Amino acid sequence: MSTADRFTGKTVIVTGAGSGIGRATALRLAAEGASVVAVDVNQESLDKLAAEIEVRTVAGDLTDAAVIARVVAAADGRIDGLANVAGIMDGFLPAGEVDDATWERVMGVNVTAPMRLIRAVLPVMTAAGSGSIVNVSSEAGLRGSAAGAAYTTSKHAVIGLTRSVAVVYGKDGIRSNAVAPGGVATNIEAAPKSQFGFERLSPYFANAAATAQPEQLAAAITWLLSDDASNTNGVVLASDGGWNAV
Repeated sequence: MSTADRFTGKTVIVTGAGSGIGRATALRLAAEGASVVAVDVNQESLDKLAAEIEVRTVAGDLTDAAVIARVVAAADGRIDGLANVAGIMDGFLPAGEVDDATWERVMGVNVTAPMRLIRAVLPVMTAAGSGSIVNVSSEAGLRGSAAGAAYTTSKHAVIGLTRSVAVVYGKDGIRSNAVAPGGVATNIEAAPKSQFGFERLSPYFANAAATAQPEQLAAAITWLLSDDASNTNGVVLASDGGWNAV
């Protein structure tokens, strides 16, 4: 259930906003009064979102520095929150099989792009003396048994980035937290590309909780973005139905 007016007067950037968790987060933020800058690689998906809510859209690949610049420009000088949701998977490719192109693409989308966007918004947040950053990690950021080598490495790196920002910029009024979802019903490509990798990992999936809905993750993300979480910094919030407890 949305909390009315929790984000009134605030501008929040959401990546991956065209579908899944990002879309659900954008919708919830808008329902709670935020001015949302919605970012996605798919223009058609953004157009569909814009037909439902008032939103500023930026279409493009976030590994392109020019797109990062357009996102910040779209915020028009005010950035109260950033939700780094966009991400891609790796087809369960183990270290012995992962190709350079997959490794570089996964690291680029899942780690480098969020870092660059954080780097770009920090001057605005620092000048304002406040800001909230939420990065989407994964159950694969908490263990080695949930995905392939590239995705697992990238989501561990997201947690390291989250904590580094929290420590260094906390005194400037900026909070940096992460959510770690388990299985979520989204359209992210997750088909196995390695039979060996999938067979080695699949026994561990028996411990996974039921698949969550994007709205459940949006609830966690918006809470961390909001002033309700004002005393929460450097935290990795597992929203995985209890998988992390097994």
